[in-house]
Amino acid sequence: MIPLGAGLPAGAFRRTASVARAVRGSPERGNDRPSRALGSVPSVEDMSDPKIPTLTLHNGVRLPALGFGVFQTPPDETIAAVEEALRVGYRHIDTAAAYGNEREVGEAIRRSEVDRADLVVETKVWASDYGYDETLHAFEKASAKLGLEQLDILILHQVAANLFDRTIDAYRALERLLAEGRVRAIGVSNFPVPRLTQLIDATEVVPHLNQVELHPYFSQPELQDFHREQGILTQAWSPIGGITFYPGWGGEDRRSTLADPTIGEIAAAHGRTPAQVMLRWHLQQGRSAIPKSVTPSRIAENLAVTDFVLSDAQLAAIDALDTGTPGGPEPERDFDDRQLFPIPEA
Repeated sequence: MIPLGAGLPAGAFRRTASVARAVRGSPERGNDRPSRALGSVPSVEDMSDPKIPTLTLHNGVRLPALGFGVFQTPPDETIAAVEEALRVGYRHIDTAAAYGNEREVGEAIRRSEVDRADLVVETKVWASDYGYDETLHAFEKASAKLGLEQLDILILHQVAANLFDRTIDAYRALERLLAEGRVRAIGVSNFPVPRLTQLIDATEVVPHLNQVELHPYFSQPELQDFHREQGILTQAWSPIGGITFYPGWGGEDRRSTLADPTIGEIAAAHGRTPAQVMLRWHLQQGRSAIPKSVTPSRIAENLAVTDFVLSDAQLAAIDALDTGTPGGPEPERDFDDRQLFPIPEA
C-alpha cells in the first residue's frame, strides 16, 4: 500500500542561495524548501525487482515510477483503457482538466477492485482557471468529476507566460490545498528553469514534481540537473517519444524514436521492444514516466519492463541521442482566448 504521507527526518535538506530565505511552516505539511530529493535514484540492483519501483517526493509521498496517461484519449474510450490499466497493475493514473476525461477516469476507478489507498491519482489545472480563487474552484471541479475528496497530485498544466502573476496565484492556491490536506502533493508541468526559479522565489513550497516532455530525442539534461538540485521529481510525458511520430513533428525530416537504430539494437539485444527499452531507461535513471495507450496489449507491454537491466553503456548511448529539439508546444508561449477555453463545471 502506498502511504498517505510521511514526516521528514531532521536535517534532511540543505538550502541553496536561490531558496535561502526563512522557511515558514512544518516539513510534515510540505513547507520546507529542499535542495535535493529525499529518495535516491533507484540503483540497478533495486531495478531488478519484479515490481515497479516507487519514487519518493520531497514531502515523503510515494508514487510508482510508471504511471498510465490518458492524454488525447477520447472520453468514450477512457473508462475501458483505465480499467485495463488498473487490471494489469498500474497504480498511478495521470489526467488533466483540459483532457476532458476526468469524469471517465473516476468512473473507471470506481468500477475497479483496486483499493483507493493503493492508487495515486494526478490531474492538472488548466490556465483558464489560474488565479487564487479560480484554482480553488478548479480543485472542486476536478475532485467532483473524479469522485474523490482528496487528490494525490495536483499540478499547474502550463506556464501561461503572459499570465504569470495569475500562475503564481494559482500555485499559492495549491499550497493552501496541500496545507489543508485536500491534496497530498503539488507541482507544475512544462516549466523551464527560469520559470521554476521565479515560482520557487515567490512561493513557499518547492514543487514536488515537474511534468515535462522527455524522451531520448529531447532529454532536457539541464532541467533534470536543476530538478535534482531542488528536490523536484522529473516526470516525463511522451516518455517513449510519441510526439516524434505524431503528424507534424519535426517537419518532413522528422525521426521516430521507435525506428531509431540505436534503440532498436538495444531492444534486440534484450529481446524487447523499443518502447520497453525507453521506459526502462527512464526507470533506471530515477524518473517518473507516463506512457499512454488504449490498446490492451500495449498497455501490458509498457508495464513489463522490470525483468531486464540496461548496461551503463546502453544508458549512455540512449542519452547521446538527445537533439535538444522539443516536439511539443513552446512552454513560454502567451495564452490568448483560443487557449483559455473554459473548463466545464462538474
